[in-house]
Amino acid sequence: MDSKREKDQDADHEKITAVLLKSRTGEFDLESILFLKLRNLGIHDLGCTGECINLERLDLSGNNITNLAPLASLRLLSVLNLSNNRVSNLEPLRTCDILQNLNVAGNIISSIENLHCLVSLRKLENIRLKDNTYNYTNPVCRNSSYRAVVLEMFPNIKVLDGERVVGRGSDLYQLCKDIDDTIKAGLYKNGQLVEHSDCKPWVEDSYWEIKRSNNAIIEEAYKQFNDVLHECRLLNNRATHVISQTERSMSLKKQPKQYAI
Repeated sequence: MDSKREKDQDADHEKITAVLLKSRTGEFDLESILFLKLRNLGIHDLGCTGECINLERLDLSGNNITNLAPLASLRLLSVLNLSNNRVSNLEPLRTCDILQNLNVAGNIISSIENLHCLVSLRKLENIRLKDNTYNYTNPVCRNSSYRAVVLEMFPNIKVLDGERVVGRGSDLYQLCKDIDDTIKAGLYKNGQLVEHSDCKPWVEDSYWEIKRSNNAIIEEAYKQFNDVLHECRLLNNRATHVISQTERSMSLKKQPKQYAI
């Protein structure tokens, strides 16, 4: 009986229904749902998901989804995780105007043309088509020019496949990527790096030096901080001395009095 009930529940999860959404979120109205996580449920039909018109974050990873049509009405969606599904067509996402973060790693997106429908999404800044951690990818990622083309298509993108391409941290990502490329190119022989006369360092010699600011306000703040730190150390030493004296005094009072006979 229990096994039959479990099978019936699994069958219900193959299609997203109002009952499933309400039981998962505790919301009575679908329009009240803002965040939704339906991972690894064997879902292949998005059903009434499109009725959650105020949905902002949606996680559908690890299912069997192929058709994204119901998502076209989610105009407030900002984060969408569709990793590890069977999606090949992203066209319905064209109307998700404020989408910022899209994860479609581990699907069957075959060509760059499949991404053209996302170009109009001006707020899209984080796209993931492959994920090395879980070994998720798409056929389009096999294209040697895939990364360069995607960056050209989406000039506002900040993070591609988990790597920051602009802004703070992008230099470090690029440096690590260059190191990886060097290793993969087989420049090591018998554990030693083969030197080339045309090799140049990745960064300038002064790149790692900590430079003091000439800003007078910063210098004054730095001086005041050191003064406060010095005072704290003095107070700590005084407190330690007082505590030590108090403990010594209390230990003497607890000792039994001895009388000489």
